[in-house]
Amino acid sequence: MTVSPVGLSAARAGVELRQFFRERTAMIFTFALPVVLLTLLGSIFDKQVAVAGIPSSQLLAAGMIAGGIGSTCFVNLATSIVSDREDGTLKRLRGVPMPPIAYFIGKIVLVLVTAVAEVILVLAVGATFFDLPLPDDPRRWLTFGWVFLLGVTGCALLGAAMSSVPRSVRGAAPIVNLPFLVLQFVSGIFIVPITNLPEPLQQIGALFPLKWMAQGFRSVFLPDAAAATEPAGTWEHGRIAVVLAVWCLGGLILCLTTFRWQGRKDG
Repeated sequence: MTVSPVGLSAARAGVELRQFFRERTAMIFTFALPVVLLTLLGSIFDKQVAVAGIPSSQLLAAGMIAGGIGSTCFVNLATSIVSDREDGTLKRLRGVPMPPIAYFIGKIVLVLVTAVAEVILVLAVGATFFDLPLPDDPRRWLTFGWVFLLGVTGCALLGAAMSSVPRSVRGAAPIVNLPFLVLQFVSGIFIVPITNLPEPLQQIGALFPLKWMAQGFRSVFLPDAAAATEPAGTWEHGRIAVVLAVWCLGGLILCLTTFRWQGRKDG
């Protein structure tokens, strides 16, 4: 019996999800890290007022959604692909009658599920402990939807491309985590408001998608008065969409040109 590409993709997605949720230590670390950071940093910023009575902790909570998505879709995806490559999983999959797209669809389903779960956890902590307001305007949720989809897509594609950089599983974690940690600082995830950063660091952060994701999410959950804390003084939705779309395209090009199915030791 011939199995359709859709069936193979669904089967691969099931494998990816089962593997992820069976590795309890990795799963707990993935979901807990942004929540722990939000709780610790939010407690520090909770008494500080950013603008118009809006606590800095709410700026942090909204921006931390972007940090959680980046962690699950960029860091975790990159390291998991390196692991698949080094333990021979990718090589074995290339030897079976499964279209390559099925493997990538499986990873896409995995990052979507984990990203949604991460967002729910961060929102729950933000709303419960730091009074992060949940919008009742459908237009804000529409903004959330396109920022989320573009952000997940861009981070996942960049994570897949980044997986070709580490030479081994052992070196993957520091190689992937270090640039992401730096980006979180220069993108205004940990430093709020972002205008507290030196201008050269703001300009560096503006080159990458994480800053624009965080700005987009702040525009969803915070009052319009909070736009005064952004470098341009406005939410810049059009620019956010353009930058994230460009990074999605750039990530796709990088994936197509750099992705490797075999480890370096396999030739």
